[in-house]
Amino acid sequence: MFKWKKLGQIFNPIDYRDQSWMYEYAQAPSVVIFEKTVRVFFSSRPAPENGQYVSRMGYIDLNKDNLSEIVSICKAPILPLGGLGTFDEFGTYPVSVIQNDDEIRAYYAGWTRCESVPFNAAIGVAVSKDNGDSFQRMGEGPVIPYTPDEPFVMGSPKIRKFGDTWYLWYSATREWIPNDGQPQPVYKIRMATSTDGINWNKNHKDLIPDVLEVNECQASADVFQYQGKYHMFFSYRNNLNFREPGRGYRIGYASSTDLIHWTREDQKAGIEASQSGWDSESVSYPFVFALNNKVYMLHQGNEIGRFGFGLAELESYHQ
Repeated sequence: MFKWKKLGQIFNPIDYRDQSWMYEYAQAPSVVIFEKTVRVFFSSRPAPENGQYVSRMGYIDLNKDNLSEIVSICKAPILPLGGLGTFDEFGTYPVSVIQNDDEIRAYYAGWTRCESVPFNAAIGVAVSKDNGDSFQRMGEGPVIPYTPDEPFVMGSPKIRKFGDTWYLWYSATREWIPNDGQPQPVYKIRMATSTDGINWNKNHKDLIPDVLEVNECQASADVFQYQGKYHMFFSYRNNLNFREPGRGYRIGYASSTDLIHWTREDQKAGIEASQSGWDSESVSYPFVFALNNKVYMLHQGNEIGRFGFGLAELESYHQ
């Protein structure tokens, strides 16, 4: 059982609307720890044009000794959108980063617009040689594309490395459900492994059983190792009418000893929506990291990160 103490909202992009590319939303926070700062990468959006959004990647730097203090904010997106017809022409969200020797890699979902359904997505990778100030794609195509058994939206990548093996957890969409002209995807958490972080072997299995309904949507599976186990915190929600109270994203939990077989026990997650305020309707897209002998969780709040993200500290854990 985990017990998290919420430390409050850390960053709200609406407070920084002088930067037009970051008008609202700070989604899917992910961390790289430097000598004096903690760099939090996320995806943000400019104001919509003709009702259509795009997503761009950026970061803020937090004081390593005081995580509530924002030291700096990037002045421009750190990766341009893809070119005409590419898989990431209309968005780079969500993003997950990892330090790899002298580089930082960013795994992200690239978005393209469709006609019969609103969008499609696949997972790409970009590399930074300047501590995350800017990134360059490894290529114009995705590293996790659609396949015969994963034919639709591939998203919510979360990258980790245990030993010499790279692990990428992601969401794979199995079908679209008609919904009065607004089709909704059904997606489940899956995993791929790699020896180099570029060439991936998919597990081809749904990892987490449903609890809400057969069409439950699952995303953003963040895995870390702690006290002899692997722990997964993830987001899940009802499929339709998910903007109604009680049907939006919440944080679930599962554990494993081998990273393949998972036991779901959401009651052990230890974090829920607040009674009021910026995260009173939902919490989602967790990212867990250790710093100064403490364990922290970054998470989104209401409207899937429209008002930014907050921080929680692990108070206690027992099996």
